[in-house]
Amino acid sequence: MVAVIGDIHGCFFTLQEIVEKIKNKYADIPIYCVGDLVDRGNFSYEVVEFVKKEKIKFTPGNHDLMFYYFVKKPRTEMADSWLYNGYEQTMASYEEHFEELREHIVFLSSAPLFFNLSDCFISHAGISVHYKKQLGSNPLNDIEKLEEIITADVTNTHSIIWTREELMNIGKLQIVGHTRQSEIKFVEENNALYIDTSIYTGNKLSAVIVENNKVIDEIAVPTDKKDIA
Repeated sequence: MVAVIGDIHGCFFTLQEIVEKIKNKYADIPIYCVGDLVDRGNFSYEVVEFVKKEKIKFTPGNHDLMFYYFVKKPRTEMADSWLYNGYEQTMASYEEHFEELREHIVFLSSAPLFFNLSDCFISHAGISVHYKKQLGSNPLNDIEKLEEIITADVTNTHSIIWTREELMNIGKLQIVGHTRQSEIKFVEENNALYIDTSIYTGNKLSAVIVENNKVIDEIAVPTDKKDIA
């Protein structure tokens, strides 16, 4: 059994509240996140510190990796993209924490692009049907090949951090964020669960409790206005 939290986007106070709710209801449960820890909200630095302290496992989102590319690989399209995707709030949150900035971007970029758990498959945006020819109908049969292809293609619009295309049915529940929803959305034919419920627009942060590829509970917290004011 695991808990999986949707896109956080610098919303520290909301994140604190949902983690407390999860722990109160499911003591000692492993907690994961689908990424996009930074940008949009006011407290990206605090979110990353909290995720580190609480040992929350996460897959990097496109916003996390744009942040990394901007600092480490500034002459790239990924770096340029960050300037149009909510970077201002992130940089403001690091104004008094510049020494930790480089440590944080290494932390964000070092996270795995997916978790293939017995309970579910977790990534930021999911495995697009674009990859069916390369991966075959059952990509989980060869995890090394999956990791090689996904890693090499990470900046592509079809990639596991960027895609908004239809997802492959991989024979296991895929839990993703990235594509905003007003409510958690399950697409049965693809066995895909979308849990980004638009925290930074003032909606809510959502989490699911999953066991054996089934959602057994949903937990949500309305966006704390301090996070986006």
